[in-house]
Amino acid sequence: MTDSRYIGRFAPTPSGFLHLGSLVAALASWLDARAVGGQWLLRMEDIDPPREAPGAQKAILDTLESYGLEWDGEVVYQHDRHGAYAEVIDRLFRQGLAYACTCSRKQLEGYNGIYPGLCRNLGHAQEDAAIRIRVPELTYSFNDRVQGHFQQHLGKEVGDFVIRRRDGLYAYQLAVVLDDAWQGVTDIVRGADLLDNTPRQLYLQELLGLSQPRYLHVPLIVQPDGHKLGKSYRSAPLPAEQAAPLILRALRALGQPTDAAMAAARPAEVLAHAARHWNAQAIPRSLALAEAELH
Repeated sequence: MTDSRYIGRFAPTPSGFLHLGSLVAALASWLDARAVGGQWLLRMEDIDPPREAPGAQKAILDTLESYGLEWDGEVVYQHDRHGAYAEVIDRLFRQGLAYACTCSRKQLEGYNGIYPGLCRNLGHAQEDAAIRIRVPELTYSFNDRVQGHFQQHLGKEVGDFVIRRRDGLYAYQLAVVLDDAWQGVTDIVRGADLLDNTPRQLYLQELLGLSQPRYLHVPLIVQPDGHKLGKSYRSAPLPAEQAAPLILRALRALGQPTDAAMAAARPAEVLAHAARHWNAQAIPRSLALAEAELH
């Protein structure tokens, strides 16, 4: 089956090098697009400069290239999109759909991460304040292509969430929704750690009149202690000379058929074979997989 209208994307944060968990997510996204003849875009989610690791952007691009994960078109950098984010925030603020919040972290302790609406009706100015979006007392749900039905009551489980931080940096939830729509993304394939972010993004899409992509959340790769593989946890970049064996390892994590004889093949050959045999239905319906079990 081919679908030339399919547009997927990989959107890494340059807070460190890619690791096995990032490779699993990138590979799933790339294969899902290539298996149907679709496009695969690359976007650098560089909206949080304080967390950015020196040299990480180039290292990410180099790793993707050495692993044969070629993208279509130019790389999009979120730092070039600040004007679009600001315009939407100003519009939502003027419409009364967003408001300024001056709450400190200390004030919000004890609320279990659910914003209690302390600034909702105080009418603060935008300066020196975070901007929050008003959420409805509604449940938002969707059917994930791997994880199945997922739902979340925004009012009870999240509360009014931040779309621009107090330090002026734009929040992930807003940027990802606007950029996916601007790039025409039809399918989002990413890690299961973002599953519970999706209802917030569905609400923003609805509020802004944007179309809803299809979602597929792949299992996270976790350490023996249960923590996910993170860019700061294990800082070594993925070695270029291990591309084929590590791609095969990532394929096993995704429940895809592999041939041990391909460990000596070029990455492009492994990827071509994997794209021909891609089966998203074989991805484990799990939020996490132990790294130790992927050998």
